[in-house]
Amino acid sequence: MAAVFLVTLYEYSPLFYISVVSLCFVITAAMVLGWFGFDVPVILRSSDEAESVLPAPEKRMVQVTNPFALELGSGTASVTDGVFLRPCCLEPCVLSCFWGCGVHALQGALQAHQHGPRLNTPQRFQEALHLQYNHCQSFHIGSEDREERHTEMAAEQGITDFGLLPRDRYPLVAVLTLAEPEAREAYNIVASVTVVHVPDDKYSLSARILFQHLLTSQGNMYELKPLFMSAESGGSSEPPDPNQSPEPPDAQDWAPSGGGESPMTEEEERDWSEGKARDCVVCQNASVNRVLLPCRHACVCDSCVSHFQHCPICRAFVIESFALLQRPATGE
Repeated sequence: MAAVFLVTLYEYSPLFYISVVSLCFVITAAMVLGWFGFDVPVILRSSDEAESVLPAPEKRMVQVTNPFALELGSGTASVTDGVFLRPCCLEPCVLSCFWGCGVHALQGALQAHQHGPRLNTPQRFQEALHLQYNHCQSFHIGSEDREERHTEMAAEQGITDFGLLPRDRYPLVAVLTLAEPEAREAYNIVASVTVVHVPDDKYSLSARILFQHLLTSQGNMYELKPLFMSAESGGSSEPPDPNQSPEPPDAQDWAPSGGGESPMTEEEERDWSEGKARDCVVCQNASVNRVLLPCRHACVCDSCVSHFQHCPICRAFVIESFALLQRPATGE
């Protein structure tokens, strides 16, 4: 009886015909997109899709030490009065300050580091800029030196601003390089490039670091990003006192963008080494041992990581992963 009713409705209702055709088209399109790797809603996925999930490739990670750290000092900053910089280095370094550095010149220098001679000395970096800057000033920094350095534009330049936006020059580019040849061979990171905005007459935004890059001896370049820690993990939830100058961070606390979200405390490191880390969010049985990339969420164990193409926390597509501890999978 129901079949007769559907056949009659199909013959006399164009709207029913159009709805059926549209539904078939949507389902077919979703299946085709899912076959080619596009993300589709869960309701439109095949029930046997979990059986064909390919595990994310494992990324090999190595621990490196960053010998450089640079912060803005506590004094006032302007193009006419200069700016205070606070370096913090593990080895003797050279701080080179390029005022009015050309944007295209800096981009060309960074590309030259990746494809040509490594910019591991102040002389090589200066040559890579092709003199596309207004003034250069250098300082020698000791390994135990924590004093601020004051750098300023040469008075004879007569420059009080760098024009209206958009600009073709950065106000200040600070480059840290290792001073001793032995240290350049010992460290994988050979230079730190920091672009600083300095207020002037045309653009009065307060002084701040725009971005920082680490250059390695293999020709790679990593962008440094701020590290944040949850207030519930021991950090303070109160706003910082603007009258109190922050302490300079240890050079080891700065890591490339792929290095992690927050530095571990001594207790957390002991828990990881003893296998007492928090449980996997999927099986709630084994301890978390996998970091998913590019979202960098550490939330699954070695066994569960092979069953997901999307992060269980943020649903971001998983490209690859790496292990926090090198150990065989438990199989639980």
